[in-house]
Amino acid sequence: MDAAQAARLLKGVRAATLSGQQPPLVPRPVIGESWDRMLHSGVDPDHDFRTGLLSVEEIEQRRRSSPVTQVLPVLREGLVSVADAAQHIMVVTDGEGRVLWREGSTSVLRKADGFGFEIGAEWTEDVVGTNGIGTPLITRRPVQVFSAEHFVRTHHSWTCTGAPLTDPRDGRLLGVIDISGPLDTMHPSTLALVTSVTRLAEAELRHLHLSSLDRLRSVAAPMLARMTGRALAVDVHGWTAAVTGMPPVRRLALPRTFGAGSTWLPSLGTCTVEPLPGGWLVRAVEGPDPESVTRVVLDVSNARRWSVTVSGGAGTWSHELSPRHAELLYLLATRRSGRSAAGLAEDMFGDRARTVTVRAEVSRVRRYLGPLLAHRPYRFREDVDVQVITPDHPAHLLPHSVAPAVRRARVGAL
Repeated sequence: MDAAQAARLLKGVRAATLSGQQPPLVPRPVIGESWDRMLHSGVDPDHDFRTGLLSVEEIEQRRRSSPVTQVLPVLREGLVSVADAAQHIMVVTDGEGRVLWREGSTSVLRKADGFGFEIGAEWTEDVVGTNGIGTPLITRRPVQVFSAEHFVRTHHSWTCTGAPLTDPRDGRLLGVIDISGPLDTMHPSTLALVTSVTRLAEAELRHLHLSSLDRLRSVAAPMLARMTGRALAVDVHGWTAAVTGMPPVRRLALPRTFGAGSTWLPSLGTCTVEPLPGGWLVRAVEGPDPESVTRVVLDVSNARRWSVTVSGGAGTWSHELSPRHAELLYLLATRRSGRSAAGLAEDMFGDRARTVTVRAEVSRVRRYLGPLLAHRPYRFREDVDVQVITPDHPAHLLPHSVAPAVRRARVGAL
């Protein structure tokens, strides 16, 4: 069917869903789950909630501090000319859903201004409902939102396609790359185009990171060659440039607050930290550590950021989690009796045969949680107090996750 027919059909689907009736067609899972979040959050389906625009000073500050600035040429080359020709615009946001850059068709830019799609505007689901920026920020995967798939009625004349841009250094969500325009200019291939160009931008960020790591290595390697004991040179994201006195590790998981002085890391124990150009020199203090970890707090209450905090006699350490590790630790924390590799594979992928993937992910988690995790079956140690902080409503639990066990938990069936 053409765009107009599809829009009419989707309006009927939305109207039936919002009124609690049986829709003529079930919405796509990514859209249906987003609508469910909106209904539980109290988002007005007829009017978006406009927040204030960022000031010019704040916009410039966010642009300067964002790694996205380094890959804007890649994004422009891959998307702006296509967007302009197709009567679309390219929109780039930060990780909070604030619009930092817009380029493309002049006439479409004027239309975007009409409903607040401006530089400095916030475009999260909580503000404007299901859309091609806010929804990828939540789901962590590319999404195309067409016409009445938008939760808020005033956006039904629009189509938008967004892909999340992730920092390859630490997995942090940098923002969303979006192509938007009037619904009659929508094309299914836009999703593949936006996704491909976003992956090119991530590859460029990875190349820049490797270059900076090489520069740190050239400074740190001669220093470590003269040292005794266990020591590493890592960049500000924990990636290892040089190591001595211990087996090489690809990356050292750093806490959210990290700086020069004495600190404690679950994987190394007590350490001293000294600054290096572009990184840190981390030296393990030999000798027995104080009392071991006694408490673990897993915080999955936020829709976009998750963390694990461990504490004990040596102090407290907190680390932000990747989407995969957040769901893995949630499953282990809510199943204290433990799960086999096959059981975790079924929980995470719906396929008991994917044990190799599960073992690899657990191995990565053990690099920073160390002996806190036991195996055969996989579980948190019995002598560790584990607390899980969850959202106020199950619908907001790890909304990016497609793991069958997490999906069951979102509907209260875990």
